[in-house]
Amino acid sequence: MNKDGMEALRFVWSPSSWNMFLWGIALYSSYWKLLKASIFGSKSTPNSSSMGPKIRSDPRPICVITGPTSGIGKATAFALAEKGFHVVLDSLEQWLSDEELHPSIQLLVNNAGIMAVYSRPLANGYDRMMTTNYIGPFTMTKLLLPLLKNSSVPSRVVNVASFSHRYASIGKLDKDYVTGEHFTTLDQYPHAHVYEYSKLCLLLFSYELHRQLRLKDDSHHVSVIAADPGFVKTNLLREFPKYSSAYAFLLFQVVGLLQTPDEGAESSVDAALAPPETSGVYYFGGKGRTIKSSKASRDPKLGKQLWETSCGLFKELQSYTD
Repeated sequence: MNKDGMEALRFVWSPSSWNMFLWGIALYSSYWKLLKASIFGSKSTPNSSSMGPKIRSDPRPICVITGPTSGIGKATAFALAEKGFHVVLDSLEQWLSDEELHPSIQLLVNNAGIMAVYSRPLANGYDRMMTTNYIGPFTMTKLLLPLLKNSSVPSRVVNVASFSHRYASIGKLDKDYVTGEHFTTLDQYPHAHVYEYSKLCLLLFSYELHRQLRLKDDSHHVSVIAADPGFVKTNLLREFPKYSSAYAFLLFQVVGLLQTPDEGAESSVDAALAPPETSGVYYFGGKGRTIKSSKASRDPKLGKQLWETSCGLFKELQSYTD
């Protein structure tokens, strides 16, 4: 057996990779929920035609997307641009430098995400995957929330989630876990567990932000929606042994669950164009359809606990830049 084959075999037999086999069950579970909804008549949330005049207004509504250069992010950026949004693709810091020209934004899509196979802590000790998949979206949302609130029309945050959250172990929600520093100290980096945990955190944050905004703003001015693209053929698995990623894509293609980036972006676009009053829901499967995420992800107690930890981290990160 050649070197690539041996590497793939070792990877497949690692404890963390076995977690990933459960993700297939989680994905089937999500599609089963869609099937039950269609049988028993649960309603979907179609795109709102009332959004049309706002989108075509002058000036065009502004959309900030993280990770827009490839995969789902690129497909989402093109789709929203076609719908009339001005999508910010250059340096966000440079774009925001002139507050007079950009006093508000109408849509934030937290799309950026990675699947790291090996632990690569940042200079501050934070785990790279937890930072990209959760701390980054939380920080981006906190920074841009004033501009979303300053919009003259209803605005929205869309967080790109993952079906893998259904098998996440809740564990702790303290600083050591949320920053991922705990995972970087283990003998073997549990990449699958860290990924699903980061996506669970993103959902807990999404629902908690939704609850807090509803308590503080009865007008429903800023809404928050999670969007699950399903299993999409992107470069997310680029760190996997090439035989392993090729096998995964082939397997999901055979069972009819492998999607293109354009198909995966449908849930994000549906979420972006949903009626202004829609908030605190989980889009999946395109065609404006929603399902329930895991019970743990909707736990208000866990959401509040994560919120407090994350706000502490946000203050800490701000102190680094002051």
